[in-house]
Amino acid sequence: MSEVRDFKDLKVWQKGMIIAEKCYVLTQKFPKEEIYGMVQQIRRSATSIPANIAEGYGRRSTGDYVRFLNIAQGSINELETHLILSARVNLCNFNDIESIIDELKQESKMIISLIKKLKS
Repeated sequence: MSEVRDFKDLKVWQKGMIIAEKCYVLTQKFPKEEIYGMVQQIRRSATSIPANIAEGYGRRSTGDYVRFLNIAQGSINELETHLILSARVNLCNFNDIESIIDELKQESKMIISLIKKLKS
């Protein structure tokens, strides 16, 4: 297992960044009139995942870290909802979001595992 020197070494943060990048690429194809609507919602919830992991890592207490990981977990659920709705209203198709949703499920498992480890 490699040494964690800062939040950028965390696999869970790295996965969150990949998800955010994929969401930015996906939303570049959305209609321009959605820039302040669904595009903004997807990008905000996507960037919230790694941002909260990083912020939690920088906190001085385990309780604070866990709290920020729980916020990241909530952002995963929010992002999945926005992605599904985007496909349902034809801003994209389900094939476009399938791999992102798979990554969200992996990220969720990683966060849950990290929370359990921190609480033990």
